[in-house]
Formats: sequence, C-alpha cells, structure tokens
Amino acid sequence: MARKDTAESSANQGRLKQIALTYKMTRRVDPRIGLVIGAVGIVVFGVLLAVGFLIGHPVYLGIFGFLVAVLAMAIIFGRRAERAAFSQMEGQPGAAAAVLDQMKRGWTTTTAVAMNRSQDVVHRAVGKPGIVLIAEGNPNRVKSLLAAEKRKMARVVSDVPVHDMIVGNGEGQVPLKKVRTTLLKYPRVLTGPQVTETTDRLRAMGDMMKNMPLPKGPMPKGMRMPRGPRR
Repeated sequence: MARKDTAESSANQGRLKQIALTYKMTRRVDPRIGLVIGAVGIVVFGVLLAVGFLIGHPVYLGIFGFLVAVLAMAIIFGRRAERAAFSQMEGQPGAAAAVLDQMKRGWTTTTAVAMNRSQDVVHRAVGKPGIVLIAEGNPNRVKSLLAAEKRKMARVVSDVPVHDMIVGNGEGQVPLKKVRTTLLKYPRVLTGPQVTETTDRLRAMGDMMKNMPLPKGPMPKGMRMPRGPRR
C-alpha cells in the first residue's frame, strides 16, 4: 500500500513539475499568460457567484463556479501554451515531425521518408484519408521530393489516395499550427483494416529498400536500380 501511495505521489509531482516547466516556457513567449489566466478564472467565478446570489444559492453556485473557473483556466492555458510552442518551433528543421509525433490514435506517421542535401524533408502520415505527404523546406525544392515520393507510392499502393502539403506561411502552404487540423479535415475514405494493410505494405517497402544489397563505392556504369514490387 505504501508503495502505491509513493508511486501516486511521484506521478503527481511529475505532473506538477511538467506544468511548471510548460508555464515557464509559455511565459517567455507570452509574458501576459499569468494575467490572462487569472482574469479568466476571476471573471468566470464572479459571474457564477453573482448568479448564485440572485437565485438564492450562493454556496452551490460558488462551488460550481470555482470548478468551472479552474476548467476554463486550464483550457486557456493549454491553448496559449500550444500557440507558444508552435511559435518557437516554426521555421526550425523537423518542426512538422514534432507535430506529427503528437497525432492521436488512427494515424501512423513516419518522419523523413525523403530528404535532399539541403535538408529539405518529406514526412508521411497514413490514416483513414489515405496517405499524406508533409514537406518542409524550400517550396521550390520540396516539390521534386514530393513528386518522386508520389511516384513511389503509385507503384506500391496505387489504390490509396495520396495527399500532399508544404508546411510554411506562403501562398498555398499550410502553417505549422494548422498541420494537425488540416490532416483531420481530409475526407475519410479508408476503413481500419485498409489503413493497416496500407501501413504494412509501406513498411515492407521500406524494409526491402533498407535490406537491399548495394555495392560499396561508385556505382558501375550501366547498372540500374531495381524497381519496386508490382502488385
């Protein structure tokens, strides 16, 4: 019993420490975060307490108002913390990969499925909308990476829709903070078993390319790269 209490206490301390670290990080980007959260809590609690006095139940509405105020403060804090995190990650290499790693169940993400010497990179997400290729880097250079990856997908999973997006703030690009919502807005056309089958086929393709024996040193003249398996 003592071990269980100790484990729960350690878990609670870990959560509090994480919240404190998140607050410090957010405050560096959003100095008014404390004032905003405090104002939201006071306003929500004050309004419900005033309603309680009007209807003659200040104690009940006061307790309810306190709980609602805490919930509202947590929601506002979470949103502003997420916004602060995106503002710090934006423009950094691998920022889109960090967003994809936080996708909930139903999506299988693979980072850096294609990359060039300039560190432009393409990530892949597989879900019920099909395959989504997410590129980050120079818009002109990543287009060729996306085109090559689409051709590869067409050889292996030609019956699955393939979407693509370029992360950025330019015309036709998707801002980093909207990558997750954009993925969730794609129409769902695959069933759960189809998503699993697609993921397995893509994983098999990756294993095949990884384990393929290639000669060391310069490639001999006239040698061609083997093609992927045909369906």
